[in-house]
Amino acid sequence: MTLSLIFDGMVKVFKKLTLRTREIIFQVILHGLVFIFYAVSRQHPQFESYEIPFFLNYALLAFIINYFLLPKFLYQKKYTRFILFLLLTLVGVILIEELFLEQIFFPDTRGTNFPGIFFTLLGILPVSTILVGLKTIWDAFVKQRELEELQNAATENELQFLKSQINPHFLFNNLNNLYAHAIEGSSKTPDIILELSSVLRYMLYDCKARYVALDKEVEQLENFINISEMQIEDRGKVTFETDIQYGYKIAPLLLSVFVENAFKHSTASQAKDIDIYVKVKVTVDGELHFTCENTFARESNISSISSGIGLENVRKRLQLLYPDQHHLDISIEKNRYKVFLSLSLNRIGEEA
Repeated sequence: MTLSLIFDGMVKVFKKLTLRTREIIFQVILHGLVFIFYAVSRQHPQFESYEIPFFLNYALLAFIINYFLLPKFLYQKKYTRFILFLLLTLVGVILIEELFLEQIFFPDTRGTNFPGIFFTLLGILPVSTILVGLKTIWDAFVKQRELEELQNAATENELQFLKSQINPHFLFNNLNNLYAHAIEGSSKTPDIILELSSVLRYMLYDCKARYVALDKEVEQLENFINISEMQIEDRGKVTFETDIQYGYKIAPLLLSVFVENAFKHSTASQAKDIDIYVKVKVTVDGELHFTCENTFARESNISSISSGIGLENVRKRLQLLYPDQHHLDISIEKNRYKVFLSLSLNRIGEEA
């Protein structure tokens, strides 16, 4: 348990470091491990002091490749220059080894003859290849992280844009309703304003997060229905049922779009016998089942029922927030427009 806590603490500290600092730590550890494998083996179990300058010469080759040749030429697709400078660097490292290091440490043995390019490279390339290869993997990892951060930022920006479209869309429809009641001098006007202010407060302040508590969302959905129900008066009925479990979270303002469409199309096409049914249920395994049905007059123009800003908006948000975790079915049967949405909910505190 103690070792696990120490490791977790080290991981947290490492995550707080800058990317450059992380890379420096990575390179120091990497060079230390590679040097151990280079200097100590079964055939040569003892460490010799001359191995340090030879290793540093090979590490110099890897450094030039990693921090100059790769970013300046290979990553820029300047392949000819990369190969040319790589060969020149290899020649320089070979000359340092043959003309200086071997003359200093082995003047009477290895320093007396040149074994050839092939045998010299057999000593240089293993160490340099490991150092270059792992640096390349590090660069690929960093690029992948940067790409993911860009994708997340783009997704977040798109979500914020889609969410910003909902408020004007909602306001436009309900201000018309409020205006009609005000013109008539309806006694319901203060109730409409009160309910509207509650929903708007929720939209402006509580919906800034990507997810909200499900029970809070359902509560505001009920307020939304209460506002919209005033449009119907004695022309029909509205049924709202809930069977939810606490502790789950959901993306805000998803369900209200379908309810808004139900009221809009029912009230626009029917003078009476309006029937709107809304149900929100959560199964024991945390799956949301949302049903929204409304009647409409067949002789009315229904060509835009399944389209429009609201539905297109919610489809995009579902794809961004619940990829492969939702199913949306919209159908028309006789004079009833039906929406069924199922999606897998995450618990509060659980990463989505």
